[in-house]
Amino acid sequence: MRAVDVITKKRDGGELSREEIEFFVSGYARDEIPDYQASAWAMAVLLKGMSPRESTDLTLAMVASGEQLDLTSVVPLAVDKHSTGGVGDKTTLVVEPIVAACGVPVGKMSGRGLGFSGGTLDKMESIPGFRVDLSTKQFMRQLREVGLVLSGQTADLTPADGKLYALRDVSGTVPSVPLIASSVMSKKIAAGAQAIVLDVKVGVGAFMKTLEQAKELAGLMVEIGDRAELRVVALIADMNQPLGNAVGNSLEVREAIDTLRGEGPPDFKEHCLEVAGHMLRLAGKVEDLSAAKERAAAALADGSALAKFRDLVEAQGGDPSYVDEPEQLPGAEYIKIVVAPTSGYVAGIHAAEIGHTAAGLGGGRSLKGDAIDHAVGLVVYHKVGDEIAAGDELFAVHANRQDDLTLAEVRALAAHLIGPEPVEPLPLFYKTIENDRS
Repeated sequence: MRAVDVITKKRDGGELSREEIEFFVSGYARDEIPDYQASAWAMAVLLKGMSPRESTDLTLAMVASGEQLDLTSVVPLAVDKHSTGGVGDKTTLVVEPIVAACGVPVGKMSGRGLGFSGGTLDKMESIPGFRVDLSTKQFMRQLREVGLVLSGQTADLTPADGKLYALRDVSGTVPSVPLIASSVMSKKIAAGAQAIVLDVKVGVGAFMKTLEQAKELAGLMVEIGDRAELRVVALIADMNQPLGNAVGNSLEVREAIDTLRGEGPPDFKEHCLEVAGHMLRLAGKVEDLSAAKERAAAALADGSALAKFRDLVEAQGGDPSYVDEPEQLPGAEYIKIVVAPTSGYVAGIHAAEIGHTAAGLGGGRSLKGDAIDHAVGLVVYHKVGDEIAAGDELFAVHANRQDDLTLAEVRALAAHLIGPEPVEPLPLFYKTIENDRS
């Protein structure tokens, strides 16, 4: 078998066999197939697509390229979640402790942020001492003893995906739905997941801009899960405005702690309860989603979810006093509250522009090695549909440089659209897709 033959077959619209996919993925992982051939193959996949069977075979081939965690010695059923990323999406910081507090251990491997989408690990590193570089042995021990782990992915998991992911970024093949779906699902399966809740964002602040694109991606990931004998639920969630109010690392950690205390923005709290409810249902704790959400809400109300988050921080070397007193978290030197210039209704808050503004303050990175300023960001006080009066507080800028503050104020103000006519609030979720195993 030759790599060029596999490339040519896909270029001409052929359906690759499992053996051809395994040959190509394993060869690329072992450096036997060069980047230029892998780039050609990825472009052929982008242009010609893949069937669900091909996408599943690609997913499992990438899983097989490295280590695979078996969590069954620690948990009867490993439930995980994945978000496709968004502005103000600190969901993991609340959902995971809720689920763990309800008696379902959760071991999650997360990533760092790139561009305007913040990374969970970056947020958690706002807490002094918090370690994200756990070994597999440490990961398993903490999952057994604490019931909650939040760590970075080891290089031993899906190395083929790691290579292909980097290649896609420089070869114009990032938008390929089969490559996105297999990348997400391979990492979840390799990390031991047997049931997965997918939080697929759609809108101006998401990778998937239209509902049709989001449905295509979500549907394919659910079908991959079905073919791989996993329980999978995909929630298609709005990202046309920031989720919650805070956008920026330490600001989002504070908001997550507020939410774990039973407070926090209503939209963010409801989003977290929906995701947590589906995780509890997949884990078999309850059969009905409504009852699952009630159980999740009880974990917030009785303080057990907050206590579990504190256990997580302490177990991974972080200072738990920052959970008790979040005002200790990094704060910016300059804070400016910007008011509404006119009365009316909030007709739009451009999520991507808010995210780029926070990143421009130093809260995000353009390249993987860029440093992060954990203190900076924005707090957006309103939602689409709110009625406001001229002079009402609109948002706050948290900056460490005066020049950055001025630029961010102008940019974030332009991201707010205020109109004279009433506007319907945006939905939190548009659609739920699940397979028969769920």
